[in-house]
Amino acid sequence: MLVGVIGAGKWGSALHFALSQNREVLITSRRKRAMKNFVSLEEILECDYLVLTVPAQQVAQWLEENFIFKNQKILVASKGIEATSGRFLNEIYSSYVPDENIAFLSGPSFATEVMQSLPTALVINSSNETVAHDFAKLFPSFIKTYTSTDVVGAEIAGAYKNVIAIAAGICSGLALGNNASAALISRGLVEMERFGAAYGAKKDTFLGLSGAGDLFLTASSTMSRNFRVGLGLAKGLTQEEILNDLGEVAEGIGTAYALQEIALKDDLYLPIAREVHAVLEGKSSQESLRDLLSN
Repeated sequence: MLVGVIGAGKWGSALHFALSQNREVLITSRRKRAMKNFVSLEEILECDYLVLTVPAQQVAQWLEENFIFKNQKILVASKGIEATSGRFLNEIYSSYVPDENIAFLSGPSFATEVMQSLPTALVINSSNETVAHDFAKLFPSFIKTYTSTDVVGAEIAGAYKNVIAIAAGICSGLALGNNASAALISRGLVEMERFGAAYGAKKDTFLGLSGAGDLFLTASSTMSRNFRVGLGLAKGLTQEEILNDLGEVAEGIGTAYALQEIALKDDLYLPIAREVHAVLEGKSSQESLRDLLSN
């Protein structure tokens, strides 16, 4: 049984490290890396099990240009909603991979701590419970795995929490205090669940690891890229300046734009996501705060 990881950024490298505890795991990325078991994309696509960490905003193009389905089992380990179309990742992948061959990873997990073998709990979500359990068996003992069939709920939770994390970073950057931060994060959870309900997601998903667990982690630490985006916005920095400083993708930015389009199209009430989008578009964070408190 061959396992391959596509994407050698921080998260891809962390998953490669974790999965390599019990077996030999291959890895590839756009740029050649000097790391163990790095191989070509062509070789990776021959693996029985693939773990994909391609950033959400690049998934559609990457699949069109690179992917060849060979009956592999796929675990999608990226989170986000496509900004240009509002499509969830499961909708994008469905054109290339049958539902019974694909699973989606969710739950609170900083790559740095996975690389240190610190205790972590994750959820593997798939409409095919056999595939979910097969992927669960690949993880090492320091990662506790659960399985779920609520793919849409896990996707929405994993994407939306990054937007709330940006808002939490703004809150921290403005030095609004712990009371405000707790209120923002808890109302963010309500907003996430309300959005998920519109798509038939299960409420329990938002109260578990995929929702509350991932949200609380991402919206409360400078280890979170999206939280750091919020800190930068609170200082008045532009998107470009923030991303240059990060040197990494922050999925919450693209998802904020996607949520704004979905909210306008479907007349959904998403006040926190709306204000995050507005600040990304140049609205002052102080003005956004006033509007959020008055509505």
